[in-house]
Amino acid sequence: MNKLNGMDWVAIILVIVGGLNWGLVGIFNFDLVAAIFGDMSMLARIVYTLVGLSALYMIMTVRKISK
Repeated sequence: MNKLNGMDWVAIILVIVGGLNWGLVGIFNFDLVAAIFGDMSMLARIVYTLVGLSALYMIMTVRKISK
C-alpha cells in the first residue's frame, strides 16, 4: 500500500475540519469557521472552498486506493 503524501494529509485535515464544523452547526447551530474568520468573509469562503475541494480529492484518493 502507498504511503500518504503531503497533499493527502492536507486534504484529510481539511475534511476533518469541515466535518467537525458541520457537526457544530448541526448540534449547536455554531459555525466555527465563521466565528474565526467572519461570516462569509473572503477567508471563510476560501476555507469552505478548500474543504470542498479536499472532499473531492479524497473521493478520488479512495477510488484509487480501492482498485
